[in-house]
Amino acid sequence: MSNPANKIIIADTQFLIVTALLVLLDGQVECSFDAVSSSTELYKVLEKETCQLLITDPLLFDYNHPNGLQEIKRQYPKLSILILTNSLSKPEFTELTKIGIKNILNKTADREDILAAIDAAIKGKKYFSEEILDMILEMGESKATPEESTHLTNSEIEIVRLIAGGLTTKEIAHQKNVSFHTVNTHRKNIFRKLGVSNASELIMHAIRAGWIDNIEYFI
Repeated sequence: MSNPANKIIIADTQFLIVTALLVLLDGQVECSFDAVSSSTELYKVLEKETCQLLITDPLLFDYNHPNGLQEIKRQYPKLSILILTNSLSKPEFTELTKIGIKNILNKTADREDILAAIDAAIKGKKYFSEEILDMILEMGESKATPEESTHLTNSEIEIVRLIAGGLTTKEIAHQKNVSFHTVNTHRKNIFRKLGVSNASELIMHAIRAGWIDNIEYFI
């Protein structure tokens, strides 16, 4: 059941993408939906109603200004923005992050990723698709913005690396020769200490802290 007090706007010119998103979101989130195909329509909706989330492809949607998305963030600071795009270059990614965009997915994302990204965006959490995380690794993000790691034990940092490497809790327990319960407790403590709520956020933190570097991982 949608809540008319909460609204998600889809700003995209691709008919199939808009239709697919409307079908996917129907009954999955407690929000009403609106789809627009021009910046004029978008501003009319934003001025008329309080909106929670804007899902858009800035590379295809005409914002009538090079800094159109930045202007929207300035005028509507409480509006979360999820970028859903076909592809993204490193300079384009850098520009988006500079204006505070922290939720980016490729349009090849599956149902679970899209719903998880929408949930994270509405809650003010970060969410990047695997392709975007790969890009961040390639850009050397871990060396550019290192963070202190003293608040995690060496054992917890090792578990973070194993999670980033795609191992399940059961596999980590087997590799470290400890119980499943012990690893699960470590995992909960790590999430609590770092203030993250999913593996994607954990990996982002690990990249920035320099705990992982050019390894294979899974979200």
